[in-house]
Amino acid sequence: MHIRYAAKTDPGLKRTHNEDYFCLIEDEQLFLVADGMGGHASGEVASKMAADVIREFFARSKDDDATWPYKMDRALSFLENRLVVSIKQANKTIHEAATHDVRMTGMGTTVVIGQIFEDKFYIAHVGDSRCYRVRDGVVEQLTRDHSLLEDYKEARPGMSEDEQKKFPHRNVITRALGMKDTVQVDITAADVKDGDIFLLCSDGLSGMVEPPTLRDLLKVGSDLDDAAHKLVEAANQAGGTDNITVLVLECRLN
Repeated sequence: MHIRYAAKTDPGLKRTHNEDYFCLIEDEQLFLVADGMGGHASGEVASKMAADVIREFFARSKDDDATWPYKMDRALSFLENRLVVSIKQANKTIHEAATHDVRMTGMGTTVVIGQIFEDKFYIAHVGDSRCYRVRDGVVEQLTRDHSLLEDYKEARPGMSEDEQKKFPHRNVITRALGMKDTVQVDITAADVKDGDIFLLCSDGLSGMVEPPTLRDLLKVGSDLDDAAHKLVEAANQAGGTDNITVLVLECRLN
């Protein structure tokens, strides 16, 4: 499989600093976006800490004799366990840092990871950073936000789009790394077909840019650097109220 990718992060128009972070682990075909929170400098500390811990775990767990900090879930594959355990380890590290250092009290981060293996794209996430797939001009959201709005929608399946937009606590998340000493990680696998484009992003993009714009900017064979730039530009044109991070990858099977 041939993979092209591009990424861009931007503080947006309303924030003085950027608490988002992204990274790639090329030899693992792993892509990550994290959106830190906590104010001052602690949000950016948490997002980078999550990426660093996950990168370190993946490097260490290549060794078959390595000791894992959590037991494997027998219902998951080795690859899925690796993703879940890496995020749980990141959560524990961030929570301990926030507990022991008053300057970091309350810090946390969302995270979304995508990893390609054979003909599957594995997605693990906590919080409201998202993964989308664009296939044949159709945009599909592959993750479910861990937010009060999503919980409310689950309780009221008939909630209209207008009601969702007016929901008073739509940006409140219910799950993030660092909030508690343990965390539940959602994981799913999506099939990969020739020409599929995957987008990982923070809510600075998804909260400002609607799927039709994603569809128009993410087309097979397009300049991905230019697409990433235009996605950030679209979020800023819509108000740029938060940090914006996008990571785009295109998968070709030949």
